[in-house]
Amino acid sequence: MEYKDKVAVVTGGAHGIGRCIAEEFRNRGASVEVIDIREGEHFIGDISKKEVVETFAKEIIDKYGKVDYIVNNAQPLMKGLDECTWEEFQYALAVGVTAPFYLVKLLAPHLAEGASIVNISSSRDRMSQPQTESYTAAKGGIAALTHALAVTLRGKARVNSISPGWIDTDYKEYDGPDALQQPAGRVGNPMDIANMVLFLCSIYHGDHGWTLKHP
Repeated sequence: MEYKDKVAVVTGGAHGIGRCIAEEFRNRGASVEVIDIREGEHFIGDISKKEVVETFAKEIIDKYGKVDYIVNNAQPLMKGLDECTWEEFQYALAVGVTAPFYLVKLLAPHLAEGASIVNISSSRDRMSQPQTESYTAAKGGIAALTHALAVTLRGKARVNSISPGWIDTDYKEYDGPDALQQPAGRVGNPMDIANMVLFLCSIYHGDHGWTLKHP
């Protein structure tokens, strides 16, 4: 129960990697607030819409008065140069970059001491495949946004990003070339990412002789 009395916010937390992250926070005692476009027992909404993000943020603050962890995980649309329209590209950027920025902006005044923000980018932020421009641009954008937020919020919150490669959300085990091409010798699964999120959220000043010195 090391996250007892902590409040975690997870976007895109109703399925896949996001669901695993939310469940692991709950398993460790945290109160978890999820927003997702899918139906379920969470805040249902499209984070590409400004008013949805505002309503979600207000609900969190009214309920808890503070936030310890923000995990920007919602997945942007993946379409490429041949088929992606102007509107679809804008939607991908809204989900992948604008919404994370705006959610952090709204919750920043309420960040608890030792707060942590983790943005889920992708290995696509440095490499790509054909016809993935909307997704790649959004993931590159949130990686860059992480750098800026880390500087702006220094002394108030730690800000990191994770860039997963191939993650199989069905926990299928692969062998042969599919596995061997991975540096770890296997295809990843959501727990790999959830464990990294928990690690990044668990580094506290004073723990085990570790000291954070602010400039």
